[in-house]
Amino acid sequence: MQLLFGLLIPFAGTALGSAMVFCMGNKMNRKLEKLLLGFAAGVMIAASVWSLLIPAIDMGSARGGAAWFPAAAGFLGGVFFLLLLDSLIPHLHVESEEPEGLPANLKKTTMLVLAVTLHNIPEGMSVGVTFAGALSGSAGITFAGAFALAIGIAIQNFPEGAIISMPLRSEGVPRLKAFVYGALSGIVEPVGAALTILLASHVTPLMPYFLAFAAGAMIYVVVEELIPESQAGEHSNLGTVGVAFGFVIMMILDVALG
Repeated sequence: MQLLFGLLIPFAGTALGSAMVFCMGNKMNRKLEKLLLGFAAGVMIAASVWSLLIPAIDMGSARGGAAWFPAAAGFLGGVFFLLLLDSLIPHLHVESEEPEGLPANLKKTTMLVLAVTLHNIPEGMSVGVTFAGALSGSAGITFAGAFALAIGIAIQNFPEGAIISMPLRSEGVPRLKAFVYGALSGIVEPVGAALTILLASHVTPLMPYFLAFAAGAMIYVVVEELIPESQAGEHSNLGTVGVAFGFVIMMILDVALG
């Protein structure tokens, strides 16, 4: 039950954020959106370092050999995995008119949801692999640390849920439907986390690679999507402030609870 609760925390953050479509206007304030995008980027950067890469390096060091190798190999694997998905899955970012991925005859709303779903894949992997590490007892990760990561991802999922549901509303989608689409974009996280736990539990020696893989996937999303969107146009300083606050909050969570 404790594990199930931990896996559902990030999804709850997305659902609560999507519910903002019921109490805010049809379009999110651009300044607020930049601040929230930056905040999400800061959380993901800090989570990648403290919750994933440092444990991966520590595990590599404890097992002898080049301590940096599992972290480096896994990190690059995660980056190229997301690059592959980004190139194949048709999707559309909120502020863009040009779809990415393979050509597909899909509605704009569907491609908007797919963009956030793609974004959520590495987050689900990161939560799953930290809980897998806590379950194995050999990764130097505690359940408190795994919950800290889940809470941090949930916090940054809150603005993400709003950022997807409100543009859907501005496209003419009814409020309830926009909420459902926004919430469902986060369902990939508990599903991905559960699959990662099942896979990682059978290949415990590869745990540092899994940890770094999730970190690489998250950093790809930060560099490819979150930071460019938060810095585009006017008021880019708000995105920078958001990164700082997100990074510090996730760092505090991991150090205090981990």
